[in-house]
Amino acid sequence: MNETTHYRRVLLKLSGEALLGELDYGIDPKISSRIAREVADVVASGVQIGIVIGGGNIFRGKGLAASGIDRITGDHMGMLATVMNALALQDALEKAGVTTRVMSAVSVRDVCEDYIRRRAVRHLEKGRAVIFAAGTGNPFFTTDTAASLRAIEVGADVMIKATKVDGIYSADPVTDTEATRYSRISYDEVIERKLQVMDTNAIVLCRDQSMPIRIVNLNRPGELGRVIRGEEVGTLVS
Repeated sequence: MNETTHYRRVLLKLSGEALLGELDYGIDPKISSRIAREVADVVASGVQIGIVIGGGNIFRGKGLAASGIDRITGDHMGMLATVMNALALQDALEKAGVTTRVMSAVSVRDVCEDYIRRRAVRHLEKGRAVIFAAGTGNPFFTTDTAASLRAIEVGADVMIKATKVDGIYSADPVTDTEATRYSRISYDEVIERKLQVMDTNAIVLCRDQSMPIRIVNLNRPGELGRVIRGEEVGTLVS
């Protein structure tokens, strides 16, 4: 951390859908490259960054269960989808000059490391980006909850959740023109108002461990850098 950065260590939560770009399915290399460049700028500023990525662009366990697949099997498929996304993002990051490690909560030793908290912290201390794959390694837990857990475990200063909107609104801004954006809101207000920016387990975990959450729109170029510099963008949940 230096005089131009506000944080020492951050956890970035990306949805799998963030990698779609203009595609209906899979990974848009242009999007992964743009995200990688923004992460590279963060690393170059001296800030340590961990990333949790979802798998909804490939498989989503809950959706598969709705179509008839056993929920636990579907969730395991979703976990493997996050590994695929993590490897794609690792490739983009390393092409951007960022040394990167993928650590999976489900053992896939031929392609990435097993998740071990102390080893993850050591990677971060050495200036490597760390991508946490396979969620928590357990069915029924979302990657939002995994992001909250990893942020707490590695001692992040803030969890940054990248979404398609610039913060939390009182209603869906796409369908309600009267919706207002909150610049700050408490964990309990998010839960009580059922604002659904993250699942309740993730919010409760952050609340109980006093982990602040910053909700931002990563589709805006440079948004991640603005958060790192401490600018009041998006919505702060604390």
